[in-house]
Amino acid sequence: MFNSRSNGGMVLNWRGPLLAGGIFAAVFAILLLMAHQNQSTTSDMGSSLREDPYGTSLLFDSYARAGYQVKRSQDEDSLSDQNAEKTTAFFIGGYPYNDWESQKGKLRNAGRFRGRLEEFLARGGRIVLIQPAWKLKSESQGWEVENNWNETPHESGPTWISPDLGEMPAGSEMMYLGADAPWLKTDEHWTPLYGPAKEAAKDTKADKSGRVYMAMRRVGNGQLIAASQEAFLLNEAIKKRPNPVVLDFLTWGRPMIWVDETLHGLHQDQGVLWLVQRYRLQAALMLFWAALLGLLWSMSGDLVRRPRRDQNAQIVRHGESAGVAARHLLQRSIPSEQVVAECWEQYRRRSPQDAQAISVDPGRGPRLRAALAQTALAGYKELSELIAEHRASARGPAHADRVAPDRSSATPKRIPEEARIA
Repeated sequence: MFNSRSNGGMVLNWRGPLLAGGIFAAVFAILLLMAHQNQSTTSDMGSSLREDPYGTSLLFDSYARAGYQVKRSQDEDSLSDQNAEKTTAFFIGGYPYNDWESQKGKLRNAGRFRGRLEEFLARGGRIVLIQPAWKLKSESQGWEVENNWNETPHESGPTWISPDLGEMPAGSEMMYLGADAPWLKTDEHWTPLYGPAKEAAKDTKADKSGRVYMAMRRVGNGQLIAASQEAFLLNEAIKKRPNPVVLDFLTWGRPMIWVDETLHGLHQDQGVLWLVQRYRLQAALMLFWAALLGLLWSMSGDLVRRPRRDQNAQIVRHGESAGVAARHLLQRSIPSEQVVAECWEQYRRRSPQDAQAISVDPGRGPRLRAALAQTALAGYKELSELIAEHRASARGPAHADRVAPDRSSATPKRIPEEARIA
C-alpha cells in the first residue's frame, strides 16, 4: 500500500489528513464561536469587575500582577470544585437571583447561597464577603452577619477610618468609607478590623458607638471576612491610595482567587463548554478528537496514492514478476489461499484447450495439481512455467529454447496470453 510508484516516484495522498483536519477545524471553530457568543450575551454593567470608577477591576488586576491566579466565575457550582485550603472566594454585593422559592404563596429565602458559603468554609476556605445584601445566618455553623442601615453614619460625606492594629498587620492603610455607608451588625464571636478613626470623628457619641465596618471570624476550618461596603476596593480608591497590606491580608497568601459573578446576574450557559469545564472533560475531549482524526484518516485511503491505471494496458505487463502480479490479485481482495486457483480458473476460461492439454498431460498434470496446493507466489510461478512449457512445446522445437523460462531469473519473460491470467 505504501510503496506504489508513479513515474519512478512516490505520490503522497493528502486527502485523508486534509479531510480530517478540515472537519476538526470546522467543529473547533463552532465551539469557539459558541464560547464567544456565550461571553457576548453577558453584560458587565452590573459586574463587580467593570472598569469604571465604581468597579473593582483594578483590585483583581493588582492581584494578577502580584502572581495570584484570578478566576472570574459565572458558574456558582464551580466553587465546590476549588481547593478550599488554597482559595479565597470574593462575593461583592449583588443579589442571588435564584435564592428564593415560593412556599404557600409567599417568597422565602431558600438558603442555597448560604449553603455554598457553609460548604466552602467547612472545607477550610477563606471567604471575603463585601456588602452583604441581606442578613445571612448559619444555624449549623453558628455565624451571622448583616448590614445596619438604621441611620446615616456620615452625613458630612466620605471619610477615612483607621484599622485596628492589634488585629491588622503593621503597615495597614486607612480604609476609605463612602457617604451613607452602613456598618456591620455582628456578635461577640467577630473580631473587629476597621472602625471609626478617633481623630476623624467629630461626634463623640458616634465614636463611642463601636461601629464596625470590617470584621473577621473563624468558622470551622475556614475564615470569614465581612465588610459593610465596597468603597475601599473601588477603582477610584485603589488608584488614588492603594492598600497592598490590606489586600494581602484579605487573601492571607492563598494563591487562588475565585470571584463570584452570579450575584450580578452573570451566568454561563449550560451548554457543551459548560459541561466540559464543569466535569473536567478536557482530556476526554482531546482523546475524542484524536480518535476521530485517526478514523477519518484511515477511512480516506492510502497515504501513498497508487498510479492511475492505463485502461489499454494489461494488468500483468511483460517482464513483470510473478510476485507483482500476485500482489495485484491480493489487492482485489482475493484470499491468499485462493490466488493460485483463481489464476488457473482465469486461464482455463480464456484458453480452455490449452488448459485441458496441460491437465491431461502425464508430465504436467501432477505438477499442476501440486501447484494448486502451494502458496500464492510459489504456485503462481509454477503455473507460469507450466503455461510457458506448454506454449513452447506447441510451437515446436525451434521455439522451445527461445520461449522456455529461465528458472534462475527473478523476472521471467512471458507471452501476452500468460499475462492475461491475472
